[in-house]
Amino acid sequence: MGGKAIKVKRKANKGAGRPRKENVERYPSGDIKRSETQREAMSVAIEARRRIDGWGDKTSDETVKSQFAGYTLGRMFLDGRITEEQRKAGDEYAEIHARYRRLVGLPAPSARAQSLFSIKSHEGEQTESITQKARKASNAMMEVEGILLRCVDGPQIKQLTFNLAVMDYEHLRGMGDQQLLWLRRGLTALARRRQLQENTKSVMSWDIQSSEVSA
Repeated sequence: MGGKAIKVKRKANKGAGRPRKENVERYPSGDIKRSETQREAMSVAIEARRRIDGWGDKTSDETVKSQFAGYTLGRMFLDGRITEEQRKAGDEYAEIHARYRRLVGLPAPSARAQSLFSIKSHEGEQTESITQKARKASNAMMEVEGILLRCVDGPQIKQLTFNLAVMDYEHLRGMGDQQLLWLRRGLTALARRRQLQENTKSVMSWDIQSSEVSA
């Protein structure tokens, strides 16, 4: 009786539970390979991003998977509403704010902003004191804020750039024409600062190399 009952139970359980996945690579043990699991997880993540961030079906998976799709300024870049240089300037602006707040002991302005740019100190021996680093961070922040304020409609541009790049307010992705004009104006001004710094570093590097050759 016991053997017959076990056979009946097995027959009743046959086909129960989740169906076996087909067309997936497996290890000899029968377990699904990790690459297949990662591919499935990525597919779920992509579909979630499409649904939450409003990406259409025509948007490529590569665009949806991009690191820039993870924050509002980056999504506006992928939407084609700002240029790459403007996005880089906005990213740097957010990093300056994050570094300043970290070094002077101020909390991040929001949970979203805190997760965007975590500025970590360098490991090993420190050649600068915390006070010196905080002073440099403060000067950099005052510089970029001053650049925005000196633009036409400066106060509006400064607040809009802060809300988008630092606070990461998602609703600003669909901003109107006037706000977009302000944003582009501010980011372009910050991009000029960034370009000037890069040119200055290039000139200094060339001067150092020339002096070493002459010596």
